[in-house]
Amino acid sequence: MRRDIPPLDEVRRITQKKRDAWWTVILVDPVATPLVRWTAMRTRITPNQITWGAFLLGLVSAAFFALGDWQWLVAGAVVYHFSFILDCMDGKVARLTGTGSVFGAWLDFVFDRIRVMACAVALMGGQFHRTGDAFYIWAAVAVVALDTLRYINGLEIFKIRHTMRKQIKVRMRAARRAENEAELAFMEDLLRDNPEADIEQDMQKAQSEQGVPETPEAPEPVSKRQVIDLHQEFRHKFPAYLRARSFLLRHRIRTHLVSGIEFQMGVFMIGPLFDVVLPATIVSGALLLVFELAIIYKLLLSTRDFTRTIDSFEERKLIAAA
Repeated sequence: MRRDIPPLDEVRRITQKKRDAWWTVILVDPVATPLVRWTAMRTRITPNQITWGAFLLGLVSAAFFALGDWQWLVAGAVVYHFSFILDCMDGKVARLTGTGSVFGAWLDFVFDRIRVMACAVALMGGQFHRTGDAFYIWAAVAVVALDTLRYINGLEIFKIRHTMRKQIKVRMRAARRAENEAELAFMEDLLRDNPEADIEQDMQKAQSEQGVPETPEAPEPVSKRQVIDLHQEFRHKFPAYLRARSFLLRHRIRTHLVSGIEFQMGVFMIGPLFDVVLPATIVSGALLLVFELAIIYKLLLSTRDFTRTIDSFEERKLIAAA
């Protein structure tokens, strides 16, 4: 048994994300975090092995879904939730024990996508066999497509935001260099430009007038960090967003209330448990689309703030050159 694993409160601090899906915060973390501590203390199970376990449980859930009858739907929903708990545990164990890897992240991503695809095909196929309603076939296609769209959209938005932040940092460094170069002067250059001037007398006079001590070690004032807000327009249009965001963050819940996690739980847990697979899929898919469109709209407003920020650097560059 490992004795270097900290108490449960410290494990929570290390392993739980500062912002997470409300389903994870309320229904998964209270179970997963104690299991993570127990696993790290008493076993030699690796994060990749936990990922494999989550994947295999997901396939068992798909097999139950394929049988179609309600009792098997309930069994599939319960097993799917345990599969998701394991899926959350692998990353937590990796953070707690320092055994994470790039390959493990890839494995987790690929297995998640395969699990969703297998469960969607099995669930809708079982309901099609049970009812003969061909709409379930289209529902399976829609679930896989929405899950794929969510990941592609999230990845591209992350790349765009990263690119905007990178460009702003480059422009800011260039602006600071330009300002420093404008303020910097070498004695040789001053004498070359104005050889008749008494530079030493002028400097002493200027220092005596400003009350600056004639010591090269005089400390320079520390400049404050400049804050760039790329969500200014969004917050201006939706002032209530900040209050809602602050409330949710105090409870570790992110404002993206219907993400892929809630979508999957709506389709693979709520629908099967209450035998309302098709309605739950439609409602979950519609809510996912609404929140994805909200993120895209927020990104659009953010790009406008980005353009204004870049323009402000250009204006400062022109002023400094004038």
